[in-house]
This record gives sequence, C-alpha cells and structure tokens, in this order.
Amino acid sequence: MYVGDIILAGNDSSACIEFKTYLNSCFRIKVLGPLKYFLGIEATRGPRGLFLSQRKYALEIINDCGMLGSKPTAFLMEEHHKLALAQGQATENASQYQRLVGTLIYVTPKMYTIHCLHSH
Repeated sequence: MYVGDIILAGNDSSACIEFKTYLNSCFRIKVLGPLKYFLGIEATRGPRGLFLSQRKYALEIINDCGMLGSKPTAFLMEEHHKLALAQGQATENASQYQRLVGTLIYVTPKMYTIHCLHSH
C-alpha cells in the first residue's frame, strides 16, 4: 500500500507521538513537522487555535490566469445581460480553461479557525 500524504492532528501530543511511532513500526514514514501547507491549504497557529486559509492557492490561480493586477468588481458581468449562443470560433486552448475550472473546484469561499481543545 502507498499513502502519499497524511495529516495527524490531535490535542494530546504524547498520543500523537505514540501513534507516529506505531505507524513507523508498520510502515516507513517521514515526519515533515508541523503542518504549514497541504493541498492548497495554509495552516497558521495562533493563540486562538489553528487558522486554515487558501489565500496562497487563490493567488496562484489568479496569477496563472494573468489576472493578478485586476481590480475587483461588484458584479461578475454587466447587469441585465441577455445570454445567447456564442458566435465564431471556439477557444483555441480549451485545456487552459478546463485546468482553471478544475482548480476552482477546490477553492472554498470561507476561511476557518479551528480552536484548540486541551484535555485536562
């Protein structure tokens, strides 16, 4: 069996260490240290817990599209626009559009803070 990446999280550090030791006895594992960036999600630790953000991932997508200097707008398209079938040639590089849509699937509109739970 091959597992590419796994995140181990818990509020009991000794139990996490024990579990990593167990996993290492079953499989050869490489511990990469505290979570920083995984599958497009940045993890930042703070006094209130763990903050998860996709800011870096979203900026990479915007940069790949050549829209890094674009200004935000209140509307995605003009108001009262009437949709119609497109005229003319289909786009020459459909794969670039398909890749963009594929990356946008993994962007979530919210940022999350996970509050640490401490066992007593």
